[in-house]
Amino acid sequence: MKILSVVTLITPQGDYGGPVRVALNQAKALSERGHSLTIAGAHRGYGEAPPISFEGIAAALFPARMVLPGTGFAGLAAPQLSDWIDSEINSFDIVHVHAARDLVTLPAARRVHRAGIPFVLQTHGMIDPSSNPLSRPLDAALTRPLLRNAKWVFYLTPQERNDLIAVGGNDLALRELPNGVPQTTERRDDATGREILYLARLAPRKRPLVFVEAARRLASKYPGARFSLVGPDEGEGARVERAIDESPATGLRWEGALAPEETGRRMSEASIYVLPSVDEPFPMSVLEAMAVGLPVIITESCGLAPLVRRTGSGIVTDESLEALVGAIDSLLASPELAQEMGRRGLEAARTELGMSAVAQVLEDAYSS
Repeated sequence: MKILSVVTLITPQGDYGGPVRVALNQAKALSERGHSLTIAGAHRGYGEAPPISFEGIAAALFPARMVLPGTGFAGLAAPQLSDWIDSEINSFDIVHVHAARDLVTLPAARRVHRAGIPFVLQTHGMIDPSSNPLSRPLDAALTRPLLRNAKWVFYLTPQERNDLIAVGGNDLALRELPNGVPQTTERRDDATGREILYLARLAPRKRPLVFVEAARRLASKYPGARFSLVGPDEGEGARVERAIDESPATGLRWEGALAPEETGRRMSEASIYVLPSVDEPFPMSVLEAMAVGLPVIITESCGLAPLVRRTGSGIVTDESLEALVGAIDSLLASPELAQEMGRRGLEAARTELGMSAVAQVLEDAYSS
């Protein structure tokens, strides 16, 4: 099959996070099974010469334009992408849109539908009931009709399924699709020391400042520990920098953004992975941490909490600072426990989270 995958935004620093990583992982897995894949979307940060491929997957990228200032990714558009779809769409058998309430993926899906090419939607927890006044006209014009016309709408968790029904109605063609993680040659070296790593966007929902405060509270007890933040700024960068400047003796540092293909290597240098996010549907960063053998610390509202609990691959806490501090403390105090949880996470990544099962679900869905 010739498959087009549409994403909102691709940047050198991976600003858009998990959905792009998921799209690339799917594309590589399907390519290995003999299919032809192209990833299309908006780009920012590449100048006049964006890449024409990523990790062996063809790419068609077009300049991102901010048409609704102050709305973040939702205000982005890519007019040239729409023109490209109009001219190229008939060369594809099916289109997989990694959709959000934005002016890149939804207009692209509408053009695909008008051209009569079958399409599927995967929303990554980004389409749910919203009180934002801008969502009402957008849902009426684009979101709801596209949800109803998609051949399949993929969801990650029961909560996302309920949210999609609340937005689009009861007659959606819903199908569960987990995120997977490729097998990697990167493996954590237990001799690298004690580093607690936050690797995610510095956005309010991710709560990097909670991580910083946890580091402050534990610094005197573990003077040799390092607390590192890696990721692009999405609203919390200045506050994180101020907090670090006010705590020079805590072993805290923010390294800035990192190219997506470097995350596995960077995680393999750490000892513990922490994501204090709330309402995180199915974070790829947690799966990638497990795949390199890191114990993970996440909150109860994370969609991966049941998996982490069941496999014993980390600690699930409530959303309080005290619980996060206690979880990090317990793993720093017991390296043996941390290593055992890391081994369990690695085994779970190998046996339950591989990309072959994801590719099989996609093949079946596309073929049907």
